[in-house]
Amino acid sequence: MVYILLAPGFEEVEALAPADLLRRANIETALVSLTKEPVPGSHGITVTADVTLEEMDLSRADMLVLPGGGPGYQNLGREPKVEELVREAVKRDIWVAAICAAPTLLGKWGLLEGKKAICYPGMEDGLAGAQVQTAPGVIVDGKIITGRAAGSAIDFGLALAEVLAGTAESDRVRHGIYY
Repeated sequence: MVYILLAPGFEEVEALAPADLLRRANIETALVSLTKEPVPGSHGITVTADVTLEEMDLSRADMLVLPGGGPGYQNLGREPKVEELVREAVKRDIWVAAICAAPTLLGKWGLLEGKKAICYPGMEDGLAGAQVQTAPGVIVDGKIITGRAAGSAIDFGLALAEVLAGTAESDRVRHGIYY
């Protein structure tokens, strides 16, 4: 199960494109809200999540995904339960992925020490302890995946599918969307 965590102000394409691609790869994926309320994105698209943060079952998790977006990543970072879940996921060797500004949360929480990572241009100082990369748009280092920004959302989603379902399945999805 992949859990994609949504907070008000999340970047829609960074959450929904990976969710779509993962589901095309037949990977069980759930959108997670902090509360029972629909979650407004940063560009006026409101999403009804599949489960709430309290309903998540980390024992079923193969991956946690943190999208970016103006206030979205900040709202995720303000929720202590999110940090607790991400830290526990790392401890349990569960994949953790973050895109755009969200990798700075991983840096803030000390989870990027010595890892290669990428984030939204200009926010690299938030990747505390990381070996900051500038290209390509997605970096996989151990069980941490980071993506640059909304423009790399499809590459990010395909990378998530590849690590969970293999190259052949990721390629099948890539070809299916003519990417």
